[in-house]
Amino acid sequence: MGVLGTDSGVAKLLRYTDSVPLSSPPFRLETLQNGARLITIELKDRPSVSLAVMFRVGSRYESDKLAGVSHFLEHMFFKGSARYAGAKEIAEAIEGVGGVLNAATDKELTMYWARVPEHRAELAIDVVGDMLFQPRLDPTELEKERLVILEELRMYLDSPQEHVHSLFEQIMWPNHPLGRDTAGTEASVRALTRDDLLRYLEEHYLLKNLVVTIAGPVTHGRAIELIQPRLRQRGNGAAPPGFLASSPNGHKPRVLIKTKKTEQAHIALGVHAPSYMDRDRHVIDILNGVLGEGMSSRLFLEVREKLGLAYDVHSYVNRLYDTGVLGVYAGTDPAQAARAVGAIVGEMRRLAKEPVGQAELVKAKEYYKGRLLLQMESTNSVATWYGGQEALMGRIEDLEATTAQIDAVTPEEITRVAKRLFSQSIQLAAIGPFRSEAPFLRQIA
Repeated sequence: MGVLGTDSGVAKLLRYTDSVPLSSPPFRLETLQNGARLITIELKDRPSVSLAVMFRVGSRYESDKLAGVSHFLEHMFFKGSARYAGAKEIAEAIEGVGGVLNAATDKELTMYWARVPEHRAELAIDVVGDMLFQPRLDPTELEKERLVILEELRMYLDSPQEHVHSLFEQIMWPNHPLGRDTAGTEASVRALTRDDLLRYLEEHYLLKNLVVTIAGPVTHGRAIELIQPRLRQRGNGAAPPGFLASSPNGHKPRVLIKTKKTEQAHIALGVHAPSYMDRDRHVIDILNGVLGEGMSSRLFLEVREKLGLAYDVHSYVNRLYDTGVLGVYAGTDPAQAARAVGAIVGEMRRLAKEPVGQAELVKAKEYYKGRLLLQMESTNSVATWYGGQEALMGRIEDLEATTAQIDAVTPEEITRVAKRLFSQSIQLAAIGPFRSEAPFLRQIA
């Protein structure tokens, strides 16, 4: 973005998306006879095909006893199936053609995806389909994978810049599945049995809970031919169990400290935010862009560039069905941690007091739209963008609709949403050589 000229003394800003039209690739959505939903985005000029298979289930659906079962199942799907005997055979099938295969478990969604050269689409569908609908869940492999998951949990505990986010979720949603680590706890992972995994599979991995998305040079008709025969019914016809509704975390600012000898303090703080079903979801995207996304954001310029208090400081938004979070992360010198928190809180509350200027608003909008446009270059990103919306929200908002809502955001709306957000009590988690919560409480009170 640059200055083209002036009109009555007001600079005209060049918008990247004025010269590069935002055009959604066309998609087709169909509910198959078996209840699964199929989305295809035919991209004839792409050299790759991406398959994203999403089940609407995740750690939020788990009881304390079953904490980590969604993540455990995700691991076990890679350990062998009817036609691919083990992890080696599954990996070699995809990597043998230069492809990529991976998965992720989140709070409300579990996704399995593959990206392969365009002429290998059938292979990717066969491998992922067999993994998910004919898994072996071998007892010996299960015990070995249990040890792997325990090591994964310990790895995050030894990574304070990761672990602090788990502590932050814990204080945002205390005594709730949302406040628990997606992978569970050491105790719950040790206690999970093969029968627990099988029962959970039969209850949640149902075709009515499934969205399959294919992006690349594959027609809708061909996608149906390849996918439908590999989908198998599960369960007894009952609806999948739901999740526990979110609950407020109280009306007082709170601090959760993990005392640890570290060279750098790791801090996460924030407030509850609109869900992905909320009418203000796009307003908060732009608010977040102004606050702390990128090196030209307020937090970066104030906390890092002006005050020199942090190497990494940024804000982010996580949205769920009935709640969300606007968070800020900062890595800072422990001796300067309270001062850094004070500067961050000042920038948060400033958004509720002062309208965002027009130039800053345009910059945040163009940042968001430009990133979204660049995201559409990858077939994998296209598949997950369309599929994720359908799986979570039950509807798809195309690129044009999204950008129109972004363009419609006004300074007044940002102020209104900021007041809604920052009238709440701020919650904070920190890892570092701290003895007391008091310095942090004074800053967030």
